[in-house]
Amino acid sequence: MKRLTRTVAAATMATALALVAACSSGSDDTDDTNSGGGAALEQVTYLTSFGNFGRDSYAWVAKEKGYFKEAGFEVDIKPGQGTNAVIQTIVGGQAQFGPIDLTGGLLQLGNGEAKDFVAVAAIQQRTMAAIATVEGTGINTPKDLEGKKLADTPGSVVRNLFPTYARMAGIDYEKVTWVNGEAQTLMGMLAASSVDGIGQFVVGQPTVEAVTKKKAVLLPYSNVMQDLYGNVLITSKQYAADKPESVKRFTAALLKGLEYALANPQEAADILAKNAEAVNPAAAAAELQLMAGYVRSSNSGTALGTLDSGRVAKSIAILRGAGALKSDLTPEQVIDFNLAPKA
Repeated sequence: MKRLTRTVAAATMATALALVAACSSGSDDTDDTNSGGGAALEQVTYLTSFGNFGRDSYAWVAKEKGYFKEAGFEVDIKPGQGTNAVIQTIVGGQAQFGPIDLTGGLLQLGNGEAKDFVAVAAIQQRTMAAIATVEGTGINTPKDLEGKKLADTPGSVVRNLFPTYARMAGIDYEKVTWVNGEAQTLMGMLAASSVDGIGQFVVGQPTVEAVTKKKAVLLPYSNVMQDLYGNVLITSKQYAADKPESVKRFTAALLKGLEYALANPQEAADILAKNAEAVNPAAAAAELQLMAGYVRSSNSGTALGTLDSGRVAKSIAILRGAGALKSDLTPEQVIDFNLAPKA
């Protein structure tokens, strides 16, 4: 009987020690550098660049495929409302990551309208900014925009960059009227003919045609402004300073989703449609197919997401030359090259 009692006591003690050891082991997994295996996931909010279109589906792919979770994150994806709004929300701490148009970011920073954000990866190697319209509006060339009414969100890069585009394209931008719209309503405004054109990315052509039932006409900014990057992933300077390894892990997971979405556009579009309302999967897939040419660098050996200091300097020079920047900038003021993917 005594032997049985001693045996039970020993077993109880062993179990207790095992539980203590397990709890102690788990508490060590909260370090910022771990990859998320078995540890509590870090909760972060990610903003899309502009609503929920095919061009932003890669974030949903990264979530659906478990790339974020493997990297140690539980991600809440919310629709963004353009460059200005994305910057403000991230700097304000309501979100941790999101894509903005790099040129728009340079304008915001250089003109004192935003600060305390940093770019950590390229999404597109060339700007996709454009004016979108449809046949029948009389707009076929940049000069045709004079006397017309365009719509976009107030903080959109297309709208903010328009004076620079107009100067370089030979347009009197004061003869163009802009009205406010939201990401979700712009296509409807164009379809209802309440405006002549809208600010849009070139990859929005399939969605424009699906909504308006007319052939789209696009005026890409890249036709007159070379060397400008498209969207870049940003975070706040505070988050980047406090959690550099988290930034690297999140970036890698997001770019993995981007690569998968470009390779599997229809599956990515279906994933987006499952998670966001009013998505046309066919148009979303077509957007991704068009976007592929903007994401890949002309140098096939360059890794996805890389940023080149020389090209950013050229972008700054273009904006300075057009009188769009009030103050000069250096690439390092807007990009953390220590956190960005290496070429």
